[in-house]
Amino acid sequence: MFENLTTKIESAFRTLKGHGRITEINVAQTLKEIRRALIDADVNYKVAKDFTRKVKEEALGKEILISVKPGQLMVKIVKDELTSLMGGKTEGINMAKQPPTVILIAGLQGSGKTTFSGKLAKYLKAQGKNPLLVACDVYRPAAIEQLGVLGEQVGVEVYKEIENKNPVNIASNSVKYGKQNGKDIVIVDTAGRLAVDAKMMDEIAAIRSAISPDEILFVVDAMTGQDAVNTAKAFNDRLDFDGVVLTKLDGDTRGGAAISIRSVVDKPIKFIGTGEKLDALDLFHPDRMASRILGMGDVISLVERAQQQFDEREAAKLQKKIRRNELDLDDFLSQLQTIKRMGNIKDLLAMIPGINKAVRDMEIEEGALKHVEAIIQSMTKEERKKPNIINGSRRRRISVGAGRTVKEVNDLLKQFRQMQKMMKNMTQTGGKGKMMKNMKRMSRMTRKKKKR
Repeated sequence: MFENLTTKIESAFRTLKGHGRITEINVAQTLKEIRRALIDADVNYKVAKDFTRKVKEEALGKEILISVKPGQLMVKIVKDELTSLMGGKTEGINMAKQPPTVILIAGLQGSGKTTFSGKLAKYLKAQGKNPLLVACDVYRPAAIEQLGVLGEQVGVEVYKEIENKNPVNIASNSVKYGKQNGKDIVIVDTAGRLAVDAKMMDEIAAIRSAISPDEILFVVDAMTGQDAVNTAKAFNDRLDFDGVVLTKLDGDTRGGAAISIRSVVDKPIKFIGTGEKLDALDLFHPDRMASRILGMGDVISLVERAQQQFDEREAAKLQKKIRRNELDLDDFLSQLQTIKRMGNIKDLLAMIPGINKAVRDMEIEEGALKHVEAIIQSMTKEERKKPNIINGSRRRRISVGAGRTVKEVNDLLKQFRQMQKMMKNMTQTGGKGKMMKNMKRMSRMTRKKKKR
């Protein structure tokens, strides 16, 4: 997402390099390129025009500090305006004063509502909630079974009435069931519908009237671009929803919907889907998204993902082993599996400032980690503990067992030795201590932001 937009905006900023000050002429040239980049990314034309007008007014009204270059100031102004355009602040779910909180999920056919419902149930369960999933899609074949499978995967009960074909009744009954059975969240998954389908729009309006939801979330496929924005407007006119969920942001999308939708509909983006896995769901942070669009990375989100997979006891054991220079291939495998759970490798690297540009055109094969896992798992326990005993014949046996080449086995062992050496140097020079302090500081910053 946003790769082309990021490249074009970076190119636009280069026109300010070498200029000692911001003038109406060089700002106009830069903003013309930014406006064109936004429109190419499928941002609404009026939104793109208003955005560049605001940036121009802000830029020409700014005094340039001696320590700040015009290009740097322009990046800050664009980032601030982008953040404001996408909502300015992070907004979560409206929780009921008395449980259960009822959440109505609406959207187009194929937008990913049912998958999102499962992801949301998992997200809320991880926060200590006791959610109930409700199957109200009585039209799509296997929709009820799909939600049942998702519920089983995330360990959340699914309410369904197989014989009942009236979604309004099912929704009403589910809320009563939730109250009676101690559920503090009721997530009502509805059938996909088209804004032009009057009968289906009447039906979801009737569901809304029957259950009086505390939160209505409109789920839209980000890959549909401006169509997503137009559809959101049509649904909002009828439902007056509380927030938007953008799915498939990991796809080959230009990203215009994420930038335009808040301005057109005047409703916040609350969640974004970043992959097919059930934990690939993030709260939408306008400031972090603006940073990523401008190629500035997103370290806070990276730390948060790491924290979700972080096991303090395991980390303490690993720290002791690193100090003693006893890191083995089982530890290496464990760390790789933790990284895999955090998400797409290229996306993770792109969150690191300065790395985004380097990995933009790289093809990073997700299966590469599977190959490494296969090689390590083909080793005996002794070989994993003592990689130095792996001679030529052992390497050939491991390569056959893993279905990989001997060269790949050799490369892995070489990389592991380099990592051992690096870890040893870090513990000797105190580098690791500095790294841990920085991680703790970042963690504290993250927690403070959440409290706000």
